Amino acid sequence: MTIHINLLPYREQRRQLRQRQFGTQAGLVASLALAIVLLVHVVVAGYVTAQQERNQFLKEELARLDKDIGEIGRLKQEVAALLARKQVIERLQTDRAQAVHLLDQLVRQVPEGVYLRQVKQTGLRVNLQGYSQANARVSTLMSNLAESAYLENPVLIEIKSATVNNRRVSEFSMNVSLREKFQSESKPTLKPAVSAPSAAPVRVN
Repeated sequence: MTIHINLLPYREQRRQLRQRQFGTQAGLVASLALAIVLLVHVVVAGYVTAQQERNQFLKEELARLDKDIGEIGRLKQEVAALLARKQVIERLQTDRAQAVHLLDQLVRQVPEGVYLRQVKQTGLRVNLQGYSQANARVSTLMSNLAESAYLENPVLIEIKSATVNNRRVSEFSMNVSLREKFQSESKPTLKPAVSAPSAAPVRVN
């Protein structure tokens, strides 16, 4: 006697079970993938938000620094302007002191019989023009200037005969230099030198 067993329902059940298991696993995998995607999105969004906040902070700090730099530049310009003004004032005071010392020295060094009609200063060089009763007195003037503590290097440019008030005189022009010591001592803190009496009139142009 032959026994026949129908295995079709069993195989069908196993196939359906495997399909259900596969569907469940696929759903779990899809859910896990979706969760991972959402987590990555949240993390990336957090990074982007943090970076945007940092960028905004940096922009604000840069704007503040630009404002501070502009203020520093303005202050530097004001300081430079004040220093330039201070230098101009010091130079004017120094020039005024130099004029006092220069006139004092000329009054002291010009001998009798020599009359200055023009004194012109250009930097360290001083040009003297005037009249002398004799050429020897011009030589004496040059010697006195050479021995002065504040003047040096007298150079005679020209000497010639001239008539002043119907009198024959020698008209001369010479250059003399200020010493560096004179420059350093001609500061605003110095008291004006007292001019010694002399018969030689001096006029400064």
